[in-house]
Amino acid sequence: MAKEITEERKKPIEPGTWRHTLHEMKMNQACYWMMLPFFALFTFFTVIPVVMSLPLGLTSFNLVQFPRYIGLQNFYSLFVNDDIFLIAVKNTLIFAVFTGPFSYVLSFILAWLINEMNPVLKVVFTFIFYAPSMTPSAYVIWQLVFSGDSYGYLNSVLMDFGIINSAKQWLTDTRYMMTVVIIVQLWMSMGAGFLALRAGFQGIDTSLYEAGAIEGIQNRFQELFSITIPAMGPSLLFAAVLAISGAFTVGTVGQQLCGLPSTGYAVHTIMNHANDYGSIRYEMGYASAICFVLFAVMLICNHVIRSVLSKYTDN
Repeated sequence: MAKEITEERKKPIEPGTWRHTLHEMKMNQACYWMMLPFFALFTFFTVIPVVMSLPLGLTSFNLVQFPRYIGLQNFYSLFVNDDIFLIAVKNTLIFAVFTGPFSYVLSFILAWLINEMNPVLKVVFTFIFYAPSMTPSAYVIWQLVFSGDSYGYLNSVLMDFGIINSAKQWLTDTRYMMTVVIIVQLWMSMGAGFLALRAGFQGIDTSLYEAGAIEGIQNRFQELFSITIPAMGPSLLFAAVLAISGAFTVGTVGQQLCGLPSTGYAVHTIMNHANDYGSIRYEMGYASAICFVLFAVMLICNHVIRSVLSKYTDN
């Protein structure tokens, strides 16, 4: 019997099995212990709240009384009785269409151009484009630029050149608010996704370009589509997921510049709607239903993006 157990242990471990996974975890247990603090925080502050959003969305919960089960009433009210939510969905889709793909393509182009510079300029321009995403005071600067009086920087310049005769209310006039918020959102979108693409360019093996030159590649654009993009598939996928998440969870920029609620709900998004019901009205059941709908849409979009980029990420 002991001989059979010994022979069983000597059998090669097939990749993809639980036994192989446990073996790899045991061999790299030091790494898992180092990642444990992050995983604990991620689980308690991200995974658990996301998982709890569905059961809480089926209740009436005001943080004072015990949650009361009401079934799908919150979801029914969202799509049938809540006109503001439908406006928020429309605004969120507009933001997602303009800020998601544009910020992704812009991040890729900037990362590509910066990669062609010398090491000193790489560091300088990477910091310049990344800094806005981690600077909370940026909202104050944009409020000065788009101030609605004649002392606002944009109004002052346009009036000096005779383009406009009177000050425009950029942050309260529904004709301009969406455009202004999209511009600011794009300016602040060079975050972790941009850094991931920068790292992706840095991690490409230079021997691939040498082999490409031998095979007949003659210019940088051929290199880009034949070598660079296929070689940085994981970075492309990571940046795409971040771009989608940022596009659908946009709301802070509009809230900081135009207030909550904004004039005529012109820049009111799903995240603003969830914050309204969760942080101001304390209707946590309804807010959880809103967040679950948003999470489901983001999950579907991420699946679509993974399918599109699968030819670059599946090895």
